[in-house]
Amino acid sequence: MTTVFSLLDSPIGELLLTGDGTSITGIWMQSHRSEWRRTREWQREDAAFAAARAQLTEYFAGERSEFNLPLAAEGTDFQHKVWNALCAIPYGETISYGELARRIGQPSAARAVGLANGSNPLPIVVPCHRVIGADGSLTGFGGGIERKRWLLAHEAQHAKVSGDLFAGA
Repeated sequence: MTTVFSLLDSPIGELLLTGDGTSITGIWMQSHRSEWRRTREWQREDAAFAAARAQLTEYFAGERSEFNLPLAAEGTDFQHKVWNALCAIPYGETISYGELARRIGQPSAARAVGLANGSNPLPIVVPCHRVIGADGSLTGFGGGIERKRWLLAHEAQHAKVSGDLFAGA
């Protein structure tokens, strides 16, 4: 199967979007822990990622808090369970790995949840950056702690602004 890709400049560096022509299979950052390697079978098709590029651009502009994109992440059933739970974490909020484990009905699986979180191939869209240590520390993020810090600060800033727009309504 041919992999299609697109590159997107963002405030946290260039993002590599990968897909199968229909769904997004990966979002990779420069210096991402999981290194990607382009092969000759890869084809650049920016048009295949028009919706993803638009939605990510809106997110970075503070105009979007949720994504509506076709996703096809490869993973185990457990990883998919964790990744689905990540999508339920509200924009601008954080939870601990332990809390995420409780939310999927496996309160003793915080470490396994952490591993699944770290294997998320769709960061930002599947917001693994919203999971932090039980003590509030910024732990583990494939794109690096500085990017995680930026994403959380960005969401906190825009979540507050969004909330103020509806105050007293």
